[in-house]
Amino acid sequence: MKSTHLLIICSLLLVACQPKSQITEIVNEPSYSADLSVDGRYVLVSTANNGLQLWDLQTKTQKYQWTQDDSQNSAIDTKIANNLKYAASLSNHSVALWSMENGQSLGWWSLPSTGQSLAISDTGSLLIGLTDGSVMSLDPANNSLIKFLGHSEKVNSVALSNDGTLALTGANDKQVILWHAKTGQPIHTWALPTRAIKVAISQDGSLVFAADSTNQGLFWQASDGQTLGKLNISRRQMNFSAARFTNDNKHLLTGTPAREVSLWQISNGKMLANWRVSRTEHAQIKGAVVYSVAEPTNNHISSISSNGLLETWSLPVQ
Repeated sequence: MKSTHLLIICSLLLVACQPKSQITEIVNEPSYSADLSVDGRYVLVSTANNGLQLWDLQTKTQKYQWTQDDSQNSAIDTKIANNLKYAASLSNHSVALWSMENGQSLGWWSLPSTGQSLAISDTGSLLIGLTDGSVMSLDPANNSLIKFLGHSEKVNSVALSNDGTLALTGANDKQVILWHAKTGQPIHTWALPTRAIKVAISQDGSLVFAADSTNQGLFWQASDGQTLGKLNISRRQMNFSAARFTNDNKHLLTGTPAREVSLWQISNGKMLANWRVSRTEHAQIKGAVVYSVAEPTNNHISSISSNGLLETWSLPVQ
């Protein structure tokens, strides 16, 4: 269903010495999840009262509105494929696949356990992390379903390579596993000091990242499993709610549940820039969870957070 709702755009100077950001209010109601497309053109938001909303940020209009299922279950995770052809949504009990080209539903599947995390590839294949420690690797185009049993506890984060062949999963068992999404065969396994909270894989599948529940964020080479480095985090705890490699594989973008957006250099783990997302004018909760981060151009980054605000910053000159 198409809509012509217009977004409200405003710019303001953020507090302290933060640079100016452009702020766009996407929704003004509670949200459970949101995902920016890799180029920052689209955002898919799961709202409390109006279902799933796909916004075209270039035309500033709502393109489609979807409902997860008939039981009014809200989606807790949302994803947009990097080729902009597919979108997916995950509730506690089901996963749905949508066409971004015509808005049609491409499939709906119930889950054998409570859903926790979601990833999507350019082929429309899905990866679903479950609270029972298993992972579903679903390929609707080939009518294929694999249940991966490599973890022993809740799977907190999952990622897929663009072509859907490589799966990356992190769980409460402190394990991060890279495996073949089509066969379930493990490739590499790494152990973190504490439970794995967030994982990410580069678009070409060459680099992987994982962070635990304290202050450890590490990079590995997918081909041989070699450790490439770690984030230089000085504080005792820094959890990530979002992570994405930049298009050139030289940097990592992250978001936290504490309003932070950061840019990191992969070669030395240095934080190059750090911003805090804004609060809404009438926000009852002071904090905001950064749901997703993206690189619309080589000179800008964007974020979408639980306050319903899309923010875009200019990157510092290096």
